[in-house]
Amino acid sequence: MATARKDLGEVLVARGIITPEQLAQAREVQRSAPGDIGRIIIDLGFAEEKPVTEARAETLGLQFVDLATQRVDPSAVSAVPEQVARRHKVFPISKNGSKLIVAVVNPNDPVAIQDLRLTSGAQQIAIALATEDDVMEAIDRHYKSGGSGGTEVVPMGDTSTPTPPGGGGLAGLSADIRKDIASYGAREEIAEEDTESAVKGAEEAPIIRIAHTIIIQAIKDNASDIHVEPDRRGVRVRYRIDGVLHEVMPLPKYIDKPLVSRLKIMSSMDIAERRIPQDGRIPIRWDNKDYDLRVSCLPTIYGEKIVMRILDKSNVLIGLNKLGFTPEVQAQVEELVSQPNGMFLSTGPTGSGKTTTQYSILHKLNSPEKNIITIEDPVEYQLSGISQVQVHKKAGLTFASALRSFLRQDPDIIMVGEMRDLETASIAVEASLTGHLVLSTLHTNDAPSAVIRMIDMGVEPYLVSATVIGVLAQRLGRRICAKCKKPYEVPAGELRRFGFKTANPDEMVTLWRGEGCEACRNTGYKGRIGIYELMTVNDEIAELIVRHAPLADIREAAKANGMRELREDGLEKVLQGITTPDEVMRVVFTAGH
Repeated sequence: MATARKDLGEVLVARGIITPEQLAQAREVQRSAPGDIGRIIIDLGFAEEKPVTEARAETLGLQFVDLATQRVDPSAVSAVPEQVARRHKVFPISKNGSKLIVAVVNPNDPVAIQDLRLTSGAQQIAIALATEDDVMEAIDRHYKSGGSGGTEVVPMGDTSTPTPPGGGGLAGLSADIRKDIASYGAREEIAEEDTESAVKGAEEAPIIRIAHTIIIQAIKDNASDIHVEPDRRGVRVRYRIDGVLHEVMPLPKYIDKPLVSRLKIMSSMDIAERRIPQDGRIPIRWDNKDYDLRVSCLPTIYGEKIVMRILDKSNVLIGLNKLGFTPEVQAQVEELVSQPNGMFLSTGPTGSGKTTTQYSILHKLNSPEKNIITIEDPVEYQLSGISQVQVHKKAGLTFASALRSFLRQDPDIIMVGEMRDLETASIAVEASLTGHLVLSTLHTNDAPSAVIRMIDMGVEPYLVSATVIGVLAQRLGRRICAKCKKPYEVPAGELRRFGFKTANPDEMVTLWRGEGCEACRNTGYKGRIGIYELMTVNDEIAELIVRHAPLADIREAAKANGMRELREDGLEKVLQGITTPDEVMRVVFTAGH
């Protein structure tokens, strides 16, 4: 195809997209972990994919296209099979006689050009560059099936390897599943005690396809969780996307038991046991990426409810830059975790991104000079160069027992997935007192509450004050969709509840919101951003902890020490046009705050 004419990093610096210092840092990462410099810059959070792709187009002398606004020739789409488009991540834009113009992600793929010539009949292939997200969204949008195009979904250990039917968005998913429901027919319900019938129903082709389609569509929609929930008259399928549940479609009641049985078989659960909760996992490879589904089955009055957490094994954030910290907070976090000992805690409700923060810190600290050990339940992502241990309660491997062994392994840094009880907390405190940096998580609403929680667990206040060096409370709020983002004005007085200070409450302030489009499923939001509250423990706060001072006193001391509350960090992201006041209200505000 084309050969490089300019250095991508230098073009990005010249365009003001990154700084020379950021380029130097990216080059350093590239030396230790060879890879494309553009991808490294994106992963480090120095730049978004679009400006990097635009700069790459300049280095190659190619045109950049924005597929969200590009007019598409239907005859070009029909000339290229969906399988070819998905396999090579290319999207046909226009066709004029024997010339085909396509948007590509990888301009250095001669096999793609050969396949395009063979399948489209075009003698001349002209290429333009586009972002990978735009190419895949365009394929989903313009090809009728929107499915995998022949890409197999292979759960490891499962003998069946069906190609799931397509699903052009949620409506497409509904249409495909309806076909399989119709072909399955209103069979007699599986008897509660009849395991053989349950297995037989679960192995019928329509049920297999329904189960796989539900999973694959969730992966394509970037869902974090899948909920399959029986009720009195049917079964609800819901996806959690950007932290919010969306109902995909209802299924008839007679699909309930065979579908649940199928998911239990895939996750290696006991299909005959329907009275107690069970846990399992489904390893899946799709579109050349590995996913791990953590499956939970819970008996309810209407049947068994299945919830699947989707973990993308390749989606480990590199660098704290990508988490949404302000420069000041990021600098404070990096300073705290660079200390040789002490305890740094991440707090927040389930699903607030605590584990992602911990992994990003570990990635920052990981080096050949440090011995890092983690105990997790479960190990969500595998990090090279770090010893990761998974809790196994049946075998007697708990957080506490693992921590005792860790202290004999000469560690420098220890990560405890979660401090759940006094025994675990006590050993973690002991580890931090004996010269180790300990990272862990707690379930509290804000940063100051973490020290009160540890004391309530039974840890002595003087030990808490001696070990805890910082607490980071966090939430995940939805980002405004970049493709339908529009400005609007509100009176400044409406922002007072976030701590916005203004002398004139009638002064108009410009904010942003998403109007809704195909890219964001008409929600106005796409992706998520962290909202943070960092408390660093100084001498005054340590003294208050020892005195068992009220939470309000500790909070006021933390604010005097520079802590910005969650609502204040949320306000800054609202004023920057990253998220909306409604979203900050949804994820941050609780009773009494």
